[in-house]
Amino acid sequence: MVAFMESRLALVRRARRMNRMLHETYPDAHCELDFRTPFELLVATVLSAQTTDVRVNQVTPALFEEFGDAAAMADADRDRLEELIRPTGFFRAKAESLQKLARVLVDDFGGEVPRRLVDLVKLPGVGRKTANVVLAEAHGVPGITVDTHFGRLVRRFGWTAETDPVKVEHAVGDLFEKKDWNQLCHTLIWHGRRRCHSRRPACGACPIAAQCPAFGEGETDPVKAAKLIRDPRR
Repeated sequence: MVAFMESRLALVRRARRMNRMLHETYPDAHCELDFRTPFELLVATVLSAQTTDVRVNQVTPALFEEFGDAAAMADADRDRLEELIRPTGFFRAKAESLQKLARVLVDDFGGEVPRRLVDLVKLPGVGRKTANVVLAEAHGVPGITVDTHFGRLVRRFGWTAETDPVKVEHAVGDLFEKKDWNQLCHTLIWHGRRRCHSRRPACGACPIAAQCPAFGEGETDPVKAAKLIRDPRR
């Protein structure tokens, strides 16, 4: 939460400065789900709910070897599908969603993943977050992907006090040029996974500490904070 008042112009300048500094820290920030096609990305994103990208990436090679497109997924043996995705958790609900969305893709979109948000969010198990990920990564459409990390960080940074994901999208999107939205999301998500943790952020090892109104919520000692930095790929 912002501990001081700032003008709209000052907020825009501070937000963009913070983003530039974070981008310098994480120049290679990108989507950490492995995929080759829009369909694979859609499936991987659905599977990523309540688990890690690392776990999803461990599961998807075998999954896509057997069910690599919408038609194959729609007609998959349910027991076999559940067996393959079991490590991601909530596997029965996820299997049901995957087969339902695959059937809709086959029946309504010729087996292809649609390129419009309005169509994607109609698919079973697909919300705005998943839709924005697919649009950005598979189709290059600029968007604000509000996951738990992104929402937590933008509120800590004082960029918005909104908690509703749609309102967060609009509030944060208004601070940046549209062409920067996808990079912004990758950068903040990487920072949230590595330093700006939900319970004990590594404030003393943060490159934007001087710009952050939430500095001090976590460990401020540089040595101790450095030990809190994580590599989620391990």
